Amino acid sequence: MATKRAASSPAPEESDGMIIRPLGAGQEVGRSCIMLEFKNKKIMLDCGIHPGLPGLEALPYTDMIDASEVDLILITHFHLDHCGALPWFLEKTTFRGRVFMTHATKAIYRWLLSDYVKVSNISADQMLYTEKELENSMSKIETINFHQVTEVGGVKFWCYNAGHVLGAAMFMIEIAGVKILYTGDFSRQEDRHLMAAEIPPVSPDVLIMEATYGTHIHEKRDVREARFTGIIHDIINRGGRCLIPVFALGRAQELLLILDEYWANHPELQEVPIYYASSLAKKCMSVYQTYSNAMNERIQRQISVSNPFIFKHISNLKSMEHFDDIGPSVVMASPGMMQSGLSRELFENWCTDRRNGVIIAGYCVEGTLAKHVMSEPEEVATLSGQRLPLKMSVHYVSFSAHVDYEQISEFVRVLKPPQVVLVHGEATEMGRLRSALVREYEDNPNVKMSLHTPANTQAVELCFRGEKMAKVVGVLAAEEPQDGTTVSGILIKRGFKYHLMAPSDLPNYTDLARSIVTQKQCVPYKSLFSLVGYYLRQLAGEVEEIKDNGTIVGYKAFKTVTVLKGVQKVTLEWTANDTNDMYADAVLSVLMQIEGDTTGNALSVALSNATSAGKYDDSDKFPVRLFKLLVDIFGDARVARLPTGDSMSVTVDSNVAVVSTRDLSVDCDDETLQQQVSGIVRRLHAALHPCKAVLKKEALVVRDKPVKEEELVA
Repeated sequence: MATKRAASSPAPEESDGMIIRPLGAGQEVGRSCIMLEFKNKKIMLDCGIHPGLPGLEALPYTDMIDASEVDLILITHFHLDHCGALPWFLEKTTFRGRVFMTHATKAIYRWLLSDYVKVSNISADQMLYTEKELENSMSKIETINFHQVTEVGGVKFWCYNAGHVLGAAMFMIEIAGVKILYTGDFSRQEDRHLMAAEIPPVSPDVLIMEATYGTHIHEKRDVREARFTGIIHDIINRGGRCLIPVFALGRAQELLLILDEYWANHPELQEVPIYYASSLAKKCMSVYQTYSNAMNERIQRQISVSNPFIFKHISNLKSMEHFDDIGPSVVMASPGMMQSGLSRELFENWCTDRRNGVIIAGYCVEGTLAKHVMSEPEEVATLSGQRLPLKMSVHYVSFSAHVDYEQISEFVRVLKPPQVVLVHGEATEMGRLRSALVREYEDNPNVKMSLHTPANTQAVELCFRGEKMAKVVGVLAAEEPQDGTTVSGILIKRGFKYHLMAPSDLPNYTDLARSIVTQKQCVPYKSLFSLVGYYLRQLAGEVEEIKDNGTIVGYKAFKTVTVLKGVQKVTLEWTANDTNDMYADAVLSVLMQIEGDTTGNALSVALSNATSAGKYDDSDKFPVRLFKLLVDIFGDARVARLPTGDSMSVTVDSNVAVVSTRDLSVDCDDETLQQQVSGIVRRLHAALHPCKAVLKKEALVVRDKPVKEEELVA
């Protein structure tokens, strides 16, 4: 297996680079698996196994990728070299994306892979997955109709009929306006039951196309069928047995239709049995009958009268125990490349008799027995290791439903894609096809086409640059903007499309809704709450008082930040935005300044500001000035004059401080309130009568003699 690439940060979403990397089918036929990366989206195209390799060796080079980063898997058809590794990838890796295939492909995939698990001639520890894991994978697969547009995470895709086999699809993928067409296996020639592959009406920017047959040109259908039936007739006439190794589904149905018609037209052959040896025969025929609408018009017309897949001259053969090998016969057995199963068993039984013959009717991958016998060796090895002489005749009549050069040339000529990536072909054939296409368009100035033939794990790097445009919708689009004007709104990205709209239009054009974020912050606070109001007025000017039953419980500054009183704390509340956050920081700074003042400076500043502002002029007596200051700090509801005339009270949280204006004493059970109110009284008195305040501290000495206060004042 390849060495995994060093982990790197994912490509930025707006990157213009596209990477196409074959993890299988790069300069080989088998284990198709192409990774497409663009705009930070990762899509896997097919996930097959190599028919000529055992166990884990048959897997694509998936250690080159992180399975958890794959967003989407698209499976083109049910052949093992395109879907055989899918259950393993779904059940034994970290993949969590979505998987799509057509309805007919999913129906046949289940039975075909179940048969693969049963006939695989390898030990249990080498098995890629079990029957149970295959069953579990079914629920993760979604189906798609032909031409149905589906979108997953901004990636749009739809599929066209690919011919090849029932349910086979070509996928057109669109990412940020760039279109990529992946053909998988396709055939542009209509046969007895399948329609020809469609040519998309939209030209892709990138074409990822099979190159199985390179520059070969297929026989005409009638010539090919005549040669096929003629060989079978000759083998039977010489008393031999004819083996036709086929896959259970696909070309087998085409060959069955040909043989049933030929036997009906040749009564002399009708005593010779034809067997379709596949445990899937009955199940698969029901699938073909169910999805007859995916076949050509000939079959659809015929099936309305009688079912063409109910054969008159062909019997199903479940196993060798049900087979009486007593004379000439024709047996179609799976698998098509004879690497194991019933076709391999019959080949080993018949290969030593020169009367017998084998017809290879499809493409054979390197490393398989079918490919080996086409070179007509003198001996072949059995599964047990025994060497047997190869005396039976070997014939190759290609019914493989892959495009030849003429079909490829027509397909490319109509689409004219600027970038072509060739996959699913041996290196030699792929090189010949590339050279032929280059020659075809090198003298055409109207067509600029780049062709790529990457090997496995080799990346093709392309670049697609495009302008990013936003569509203005809603109330913003009511008036056409003039040059130089600024259009302001919310930019919404859906997939790879951008829309600009007013916040009020969000519910109309999206599933989004506007939300208001309210922030709260609790701050420890043990000082007088009335000081908060005083300082907020100094900071913000107008401050709104919040009252509960006539009692101030909070303030609102800048019309946005609310300060609420709590038990030894205050709580700030505001609606979050850049401006309000700034206001909240300023209020928080004031609170921290008040709470952190242990020297009484806050009170001094308050008194200084009050006197310097002329709030208390000299005509007022000290008690009047003190009362006004206490009201300003604590609020009108908390300050009251007492009947004695020279006393007043301050009430805070049920604690009462009684102030005497005669001797400046403060009587209060709460020590904190007593100290705060006493500080206010002393500092106001000191501000109004600085000399007197000094004299009261102690007896002064004038000319070394004690002097009474009254004398000094006089």
